[in-house]
Amino acid sequence: MKVAEPILLADDNSGDVELILAALGDHRMAEHIVVCRDGAEVLDYLYCRGPFAFRQRGNPLVVLLDLKIPTVDGLEVLRVMKADATLRAIPVVILTSSREERDLRESYALGANAYVVKPEELTQFVSRVKEFGSCTSLIDESQADPL
Repeated sequence: MKVAEPILLADDNSGDVELILAALGDHRMAEHIVVCRDGAEVLDYLYCRGPFAFRQRGNPLVVLLDLKIPTVDGLEVLRVMKADATLRAIPVVILTSSREERDLRESYALGANAYVVKPEELTQFVSRVKEFGSCTSLIDESQADPL
């Protein structure tokens, strides 16, 4: 049986994390989410070091990356990922409150696959995350082992 690759969620806002987990729970994906609260923790996870030194090796299915996370910001995490041959193929979805044009442009220039601004309205936020959950389910199914 193939173990599902986790989704790596990088967000320091507890409320946003709870909403994302709840919305993805509708797609039975919440149990496959690893939450990191800062950029250094994301890099530790990706490189299997520090508190993640003994995790099962392998890349996440996708990284949901907030730009405004502490210690190492999201753009630097993205820069490191896309410069590393073992990490660059991981899809990265920027999921942020930043509406700054320069953040959008730099994210795509560094190799982000999508840039999603977190809506301020709660129902819109949950709806966007659920849409993402549907798309991720399709990605996961397309990578499943054939019967």
